[in-house]
Amino acid sequence: MTGMELFGTWIAALLTLCLMSFLYKDNPLFRFAEALFAGVSLGYYIGITMDQTLRPNLFEPLRDSGLTLETGHLLFAGLVGLNLYTRYVPKIAWFARSSLAIYVGYYVGINMVQKLQGEVLPQAAATMVDLTGGGSPTDALNALVVFIGVLTVLIYFFFSVEHKGVFGKASRVGIWFLMLGFGAAFGYTVMGRISLLIGRINFLVIQWIGGTLQALGIGG
Repeated sequence: MTGMELFGTWIAALLTLCLMSFLYKDNPLFRFAEALFAGVSLGYYIGITMDQTLRPNLFEPLRDSGLTLETGHLLFAGLVGLNLYTRYVPKIAWFARSSLAIYVGYYVGINMVQKLQGEVLPQAAATMVDLTGGGSPTDALNALVVFIGVLTVLIYFFFSVEHKGVFGKASRVGIWFLMLGFGAAFGYTVMGRISLLIGRINFLVIQWIGGTLQALGIGG
């Protein structure tokens, strides 16, 4: 490990410890590391946007082809984006609402189709299973659980009928399936955060402490 690499490792390790200090209580070191992370992330995001979005999709086409019928829509999109910043000028702040309306409407239209094709329809198709399980008892049991879960959850969200009697009992079964689903999602989130923590601990032990000891000629 070179001297600059070791210096960068120490900076990363100290910032990691500053962030972890929040486990004790809120403190200035944590707030400093948090603000630094937010600022660096914003700067990096701006650089990525300029280099990978605006430059190849707006600046270069207008520079190479000029303002034509084919590139006119790019100029319009750029002006719509610039118009968002009028919100920082109090007298004309209301101009930004038009750009925001275009932005929201455009992406709602795109995401609606993407969600339907990528999530809603595939998930709906996945619930249309063969209850016999193709002859396998395990597959048949899984198919039955999926069928009961989907049916009872849909019943729970069907509010046009009062949840009483058999209908109410089915909706309560749906609540249990929802609790299982939310619990699994929460557990998956916790596992993801734990994996991130393990990664940082490995960094502190192996790269920071181990790298420092190696640079000092201590250990292997």
